[in-house]
Amino acid sequence: MDRIVLKLGGYQGPRSVHTRAAVRFGEALERETGGRAGFELVPDVIALGRVSGDLPKMVESGELALCYMATIRFSQAVPELRMFELPFVVRDRAQAMNALDGELGARIAKAMQERTPFRALGFWDNGFRHFSNKVRPIRTPVDCKGLRIRLQLSDLLAESLAAMGFVPIPTEIKEFLETIGTDRFDAQENPLTNIYNFGMHKHHRYITMSGHFFGTSALVCSEAQYASWPRDVQQAAETAAREATALQHKLAAEEDDEILAKINPKENEIITLTPSERETFVKAVEPVLERHRKDIDPKLFDYLR
Repeated sequence: MDRIVLKLGGYQGPRSVHTRAAVRFGEALERETGGRAGFELVPDVIALGRVSGDLPKMVESGELALCYMATIRFSQAVPELRMFELPFVVRDRAQAMNALDGELGARIAKAMQERTPFRALGFWDNGFRHFSNKVRPIRTPVDCKGLRIRLQLSDLLAESLAAMGFVPIPTEIKEFLETIGTDRFDAQENPLTNIYNFGMHKHHRYITMSGHFFGTSALVCSEAQYASWPRDVQQAAETAAREATALQHKLAAEEDDEILAKINPKENEIITLTPSERETFVKAVEPVLERHRKDIDPKLFDYLR
């Protein structure tokens, strides 16, 4: 039988915990199949001139077999995922990951399989998201007023950030990185891993540990491609995905402290919010949360408690 090569694409480069988990997937896949299934990693499609949003299209077309991608990209077809676009919903990282490894993840994976061309093999930790900016320290929504902030392509995220006082500008990460040094943006929001590994901290002196959203990513393959793989390769891919997902969760949980230790306090100011300062943000977005929670099955939020 011909050797099968599974190509996995990403967009975060070699230092990313996502990339390191993808490498583990390939190692486990080849081990589980005795080398009958090969693996090829495309670690950063942005470096190839593509945008990160191309990754699901590349999987659907067969150019890639798998990719990881922020779940925001699937939330229109799978509204259950919109819970992760609501502010301050996730308070405990381990609880969220345990839920996505269990019943919550199984429910979302089933919905993705039914409503999209993709099969979710695992859900990855995309980290608590924080603000960085080049203008002033952010401690309350008053400090956000009028700042032009880059964010992911999500109307729901934009609504929450506007409620905090920002002027939201949804933008692909590739375009943002190309223009971060210009006057187009004052601020952005990302997990610490991206703030550091994408070099955003070189342009933004102030980093506020707001934790206003918690990001999730899905490791997906094409359902059509999956169906074409021999059963032993399907099983090997599922085993490899579980192993890679466990490693990704571990690396992501450890990385915030590692990134903070790398940031030079002479070049960047880390702002840690007091409980009362954090509460001003929670109150600012309460109307957004109230509007949109009712559109999501309340049982889903029980998984995060």
